[in-house]
Amino acid sequence: MLSGERKEGGSPRFGKLHLPVGLWINSPRKQLAKLGRRWPSAVSVKSSSSDTGSRSSEPLPPPPPHVELRRVGAVKAAGGASGSRAKRISQLFRGSGTTGSGGAGAPGTPGAAQRWASEKKLPELAAGVAPEPPLAARATAPPGVLKIFGAGLASGANYKSVLATARSTARELVAEALERYGLAGSPGSGPGESSCVDAFALCDALGRPAAGAMGSGEWRAEHLRVLGDSERPLLVQELWRARPGWARRFELRGREEARRLEQEAFGAADGDGTGAPSWRPQKNRSRAASGGAALASPGPGSGSGPSAGSGGKERSENLSLRRSVSELSLQGRRRRQQERRQQALSMAPGAADAQIGPVDPGDFDQLTQCLIQAPSNRPYFLLLQGYQDAQDFVVYVMTREQHVFGRGGNSSARGGSPAPYVDTFLNAPDILPRHCTVRAGPEPPAMVRPSRGAPVTHNGCLLLRETELHPGDLLGLGEHFLFMYKDPRAGGAGPARPPWLPARPGATPPGPGWAFSCRLCGRGLQERGEALAAYLDGREPVLRFRPREEEALLGEIVRAAAAGAGDLPPLGPATLLALCVQHSARELELGHLPRLLGRLARLIKEAVWEKIKEIGDRQPENHPEGVPEVPLTPEAVSVELRPLMLWMANTTELLSFVQEKVLEMEKEADQEDPQLCNDLELCDEAMALLDEVIMCTFQQSVYYLTKTLYSTLPALLDSNPFTAGAELPGPGAELGAMPPGLRPTLGVFQAALELTSQCELHPDLVSQTFGYLFFFSNASLLNSLMERGQGRPFYQWSRAVQIRTNLDLVLDWLQGAGLGDIATEFFRKLSIAVNLLCVPRTSLLKASWSSLRTDHPTLTPAQLHHLLSHYQLGPGRGPPPAWDPPPAERDAVDTGDIFESFSSHPPLILPLGSSRLSLTGPVTDDALHRELRRLRRLLWDLEQQELPANHRHGPPVATPP
Repeated sequence: MLSGERKEGGSPRFGKLHLPVGLWINSPRKQLAKLGRRWPSAVSVKSSSSDTGSRSSEPLPPPPPHVELRRVGAVKAAGGASGSRAKRISQLFRGSGTTGSGGAGAPGTPGAAQRWASEKKLPELAAGVAPEPPLAARATAPPGVLKIFGAGLASGANYKSVLATARSTARELVAEALERYGLAGSPGSGPGESSCVDAFALCDALGRPAAGAMGSGEWRAEHLRVLGDSERPLLVQELWRARPGWARRFELRGREEARRLEQEAFGAADGDGTGAPSWRPQKNRSRAASGGAALASPGPGSGSGPSAGSGGKERSENLSLRRSVSELSLQGRRRRQQERRQQALSMAPGAADAQIGPVDPGDFDQLTQCLIQAPSNRPYFLLLQGYQDAQDFVVYVMTREQHVFGRGGNSSARGGSPAPYVDTFLNAPDILPRHCTVRAGPEPPAMVRPSRGAPVTHNGCLLLRETELHPGDLLGLGEHFLFMYKDPRAGGAGPARPPWLPARPGATPPGPGWAFSCRLCGRGLQERGEALAAYLDGREPVLRFRPREEEALLGEIVRAAAAGAGDLPPLGPATLLALCVQHSARELELGHLPRLLGRLARLIKEAVWEKIKEIGDRQPENHPEGVPEVPLTPEAVSVELRPLMLWMANTTELLSFVQEKVLEMEKEADQEDPQLCNDLELCDEAMALLDEVIMCTFQQSVYYLTKTLYSTLPALLDSNPFTAGAELPGPGAELGAMPPGLRPTLGVFQAALELTSQCELHPDLVSQTFGYLFFFSNASLLNSLMERGQGRPFYQWSRAVQIRTNLDLVLDWLQGAGLGDIATEFFRKLSIAVNLLCVPRTSLLKASWSSLRTDHPTLTPAQLHHLLSHYQLGPGRGPPPAWDPPPAERDAVDTGDIFESFSSHPPLILPLGSSRLSLTGPVTDDALHRELRRLRRLLWDLEQQELPANHRHGPPVATPP
């Protein structure tokens, strides 16, 4: 604690000064929390495949509502604990395209790895689907009976019944059916039972009764599919039910015959264009959507294969499962493929003259995919440079208002939590799981925001903050991907000339901020020098710096403010510091602002603490012994407190400005950013230090002002304003016209008022400063009044009239200074006490205790009884019995304190609102402009010191017009 400060609970250091035990400061930290602080919480996000639409010319017809996708292998591997996950086929397979013959190969093939290299796992795709019992629960269910028709294998038997469970495979049921038919040991079956089973296949047949009624007439099979050896027929029968009017049955046929019938059934379905389901595997289908990797047919030397790592096996499992559920025929699929091939060939160079020979169908499909038509009603990104040509698309369509680019993955790095939602997957190694976000609402412009630590460029410049994205802008993600943003909805509303093109010769240089931008822009050295000179000497409220120069810049601003160098305006230091905060919030990386605020708050606190120690060391009570103490004068106190008052004014405005920037940072930040909570905590700590600076400067200011008031207040009780030849001044009189006994007290008030005005202290703090001064004056005068009446006759009508007159003159003067309302409120108790003593003696004798309590409600029973019991009624006359308190208030009179407590002062409430700093228009104050120029040249010198000696040069000078 400072030497000039009163210790809590101790005695005052001078006379009988009653100083407050300690200011009760009410910091607005809780008020800041009311501004809508949202703390991000851990959110479990389930991400599905990209929502980008298909690239095919026609959309897929929606599958039957009963068809669902279940990942059986994943549930089995989890032991049935996680439950079966399902997803509608219409939600998973939105795009259709064609690839080469190897495009959708079997699990583990290079085509499968390419096709699903950036796909999400099925458990992550099945968000929001109602859970179903796992396979473990189904396996324990009672076995079912399957009828397996022999199709002429045995005479006299149409079908055989076999027992099957949910785990029974098609191969196991074939073996059991052969045993029932008596063919397990047939001569043509081979040396063992295995060869016999391999010769037959279980077929899933769809058909209709010939007579139109189920169970009557001859069966007529129309579609046939060969079940794989590992498929489970009981699950197929349970999950994939036939449409109304259709029936399903399982047939046992020779494997070669079954394959032939399957091909014939598919050809018939494609030829007549029916929409009946076909079970032919669609090997040439590819997912042409922006969320996944397009699959090109790998040639012999393409070098494309399964991705390295442990994810290859999992992707192969996904591929086999997705192929099993995507084997649906399209209406007229073969006809449309032929039309697209003809169109592609007609557009090929030299197609009219060339003789077209036999061509691989996969080549036609690849050429068809190159014929891309951009969407006309949605924004999209045109790929200019990618990472892997075999997997990158040309057009990435925005299907949502908010589009997220990222690498994706199974889980994030934070404790295995679900991976963030990503619309477009990019496979480059420098792409973060959530790299950047683009928001394109119905109205332009779109906004792009990079994630923390994500390398993003906008028109060639590094992007650190959210900015506008216009059609034609270039967006670079990492070191590999470069996109051009297009929005067909704008209708040509974008800039006629892209902003990333070099300026035309003779074009007007852009703003001062361009001086620090890329030098590879096509402008000459002289032009860049002129722009830099315009920035160094300009009046724009801009102060650019690099992070490495931040400490030197902040230290120079705080040092100059503490030393009082120059003739800066009162709020000049806060304006310069706010420019630093604004540059960090707009131009530098996301995590820089919290670090800057912490460093700034610590520098201000250290400067204020040093100034407080200097003031305390100069106080008279701290002088060596033998040196007489000199009483403080209003002029001396004003000089001592000016630095503290300036810091209080500047810190208040800076705190309001910082609060606005922190709220903007929180609104603009990505709520899923794991560092957001840490950044907000650092900002809170910095603002708490600024709160402490304001409270400390306020406490020290009112301490020294009340210390000066203490020696001047007794004159209000002792001086006589009715001196010979003196006239009472009217309202608004000058200080020199006031009675001599009131001038010292009013001089302190006038010095404090001038000091707050010169320092441009916030009006709320000005009111609270004088509120505390008036509170102290009221309590000190009332305590002195109570103490005066105990030892000698003091409570009499003539003395009370003098005190009342002095108090009225003080209130009138404060009213003229604009402080009348505050003074009337805080001097109310003293005024009522003096009014009681001014009541004529005859009227006072007629009053009773109850009437006096009603007329003077602010006085406590003890204070009222003290004034009445010591009132001078005349020689030998005591107080009348009517003044005695009733028994109900006797205890309050006997135990109550007649003195006012200094600890009941009002709390300090810091202003909470918009800052009064103006950072929009040009700098009009010449002194502030000179300081801004000095700081800019200081930063230029610091930048030049990092260069080799032969590369350094002085700041450029603008060429006169």
